[in-house]
Amino acid sequence: MSDKSVYENPLNTRYASREMQENFGDEKRFRLWRTLWIALAESEMELGLPITKEQIEELKAHRDDIDFARAEAYEREVRHDVMAHVKTFGDAAPSARGIIHLGATSCFVDCNSELIILRDGLEILLRKLVNVLDKLKKFALRYRNLPTLGFTHLQPAQLTTVGKRATLWMQDLMLDYENLQNLLSHFRLRGVKGTTGTQASFLDLFDGDARKVKELEKRVVEKLGYSKVYGVTGQTYPRKFDYNVLCVLSQIAQSAYKFSNDIRLLQNMKEIEEPFETKQIGSSAMAYKRNPMRSERMGSLARYMLSLPVNSAFTAGTQWFERTLDDSANRRIVNAQAFLTVDAILNIYMNVAENLVVHEKVIKKHIAAELPFMATENIIMECVKAGGDRQELHERIRVLSQEAGKTVKDEGKENDLVKRIERDEMFAAVHGRMHEILDTKKFVGRAPEQTKEFIRSEIDPILRRHKNLLGEQGDVRV
Repeated sequence: MSDKSVYENPLNTRYASREMQENFGDEKRFRLWRTLWIALAESEMELGLPITKEQIEELKAHRDDIDFARAEAYEREVRHDVMAHVKTFGDAAPSARGIIHLGATSCFVDCNSELIILRDGLEILLRKLVNVLDKLKKFALRYRNLPTLGFTHLQPAQLTTVGKRATLWMQDLMLDYENLQNLLSHFRLRGVKGTTGTQASFLDLFDGDARKVKELEKRVVEKLGYSKVYGVTGQTYPRKFDYNVLCVLSQIAQSAYKFSNDIRLLQNMKEIEEPFETKQIGSSAMAYKRNPMRSERMGSLARYMLSLPVNSAFTAGTQWFERTLDDSANRRIVNAQAFLTVDAILNIYMNVAENLVVHEKVIKKHIAAELPFMATENIIMECVKAGGDRQELHERIRVLSQEAGKTVKDEGKENDLVKRIERDEMFAAVHGRMHEILDTKKFVGRAPEQTKEFIRSEIDPILRRHKNLLGEQGDVRV
């Protein structure tokens, strides 16, 4: 039972998954610290420093039994989180107390663990992103042939298909996927660099043997399961990496924001709706309402995410020389909340994409109201083929279109342009053929084929590459 008398972050209590919360939790972070200390000590032993196997074994035996209360008490005393945990680890493994953190600075554990946490967070988001793509693929293929009004400037334009529109959502996410993959492919740890990045302390430990210092970094990183490190650092890894990460997260949020706005507009038109549960309440006052709360929540969270990269930009730009500590409190908040936010967005995106409701008759009704206007050029061309004068036909159909538009807008009646054309002798060549001319399939161009081709060439390779990640369902917690 949470303490209702104090503020709790709604990203934890309402939106983000337990998995992502644990990824940024203290337990994982401090276990990584101990893993790093063990890897450092063991590598130092292997390279000849006076550290025993018994000390390493004692450290390994106590990697996971962290006394958080003791560490918090030490931190209140020394005002230094890393040293508080050095002392706590030393209490648990007294024989190794003197060699924990040997030669290292705080950023050895802080930066390397943070990078691992960020990478693990990116892997979680990657899995959810490809599952969204998989769900949108199924939706797009199902409705690839269903004509719908296209809109430019939020005004009716040429027809497209429901499935083709979904490929636009997919393409946004595909670009995000490529940027996310680029981040992962260039991922590096900070490595073993010392206080200002010069490795001076380790050079001293190994009596000036630079070869052993380089080998130490290589071994430590390999024990953690990685191979790449930054070639040079100050005390920290480059804070521009945080900015790059948050930019990719912002791009995912932008894609979700666009999708959520499209769904909200479509739901207003009663063409496509997000899922609405049997006991869900849309409004406390208006019982009939089916508010798009999932899409609205996606947009709300996305708007917050879009504001975060600029914060990391300031942090990256204001690091003095080898480092300052004014990044610490800021990054504790910003990095974690960015991942929790996008995690929540993708959870909702999966849920909505998998359960979209399409009202085909409403879509057809809206097409019927606009298609006669869109078909006027086709009608003119058919009449010209039969010997008509293009200019005279154009002027006549312009007049009829204006009259029909006035009937729709001023009198609230159905669009009767087709009836007007069928009564006008100037258009005798198309009389009895209007149903054929107004066949919606003739107005969607290559949209059905484009949908299949895009999925086959761009999306399927991604899904095949990550087929072991598929099958996840989105969860809307409250």
